[in-house]
Amino acid sequence: MTRRTYSGDAIEPVARSMAAIPPADVLGRLAALKTTATPALKQQWRELFGTDPPPYNRRFLESRLAYRIQELAYGGLKPETLARLEALGEQLDGGKITVRRMRGDDKPIAGTQLIREYQGVEHVVTVTRAGYEYQGQPYQSLSAIARAITGTRWNGRMFFGLRPSRNAA
Repeated sequence: MTRRTYSGDAIEPVARSMAAIPPADVLGRLAALKTTATPALKQQWRELFGTDPPPYNRRFLESRLAYRIQELAYGGLKPETLARLEALGEQLDGGKITVRRMRGDDKPIAGTQLIREYQGVEHVVTVTRAGYEYQGQPYQSLSAIARAITGTRWNGRMFFGLRPSRNAA
């Protein structure tokens, strides 16, 4: 099974026919991405990739366009590098699409202390290798700790001010 990404198989025919971007233009084009309106970013996508832009957020469009601009100016990855990355990916996920789409553990590093003030009381949670510790008790999830603190159901990552899990997307 092979991986399909926007920079790989789907774009390869377009890359050969795409005119190179002069290296002198790269920095200016990259800087302009941050201030360019989203419809204009989508138009750049059409011009640089030869396809309609995917329905992802602005940050995704900016990062992929930045890569594409540099790729067209300086060249992409060598075929040997792409083959090596493909082989490494196959080793990691065994060609299973469900495993490929899952993100690795996004828990903070063991030893990290999460501090949250709630109703005038400061609550400290320590991240452990096995989960979390709060008031000397082990917990498997931040949501369980948030419920212990508030008495109501909470998304633990939201309660402690962490970004929401990307696995939900």
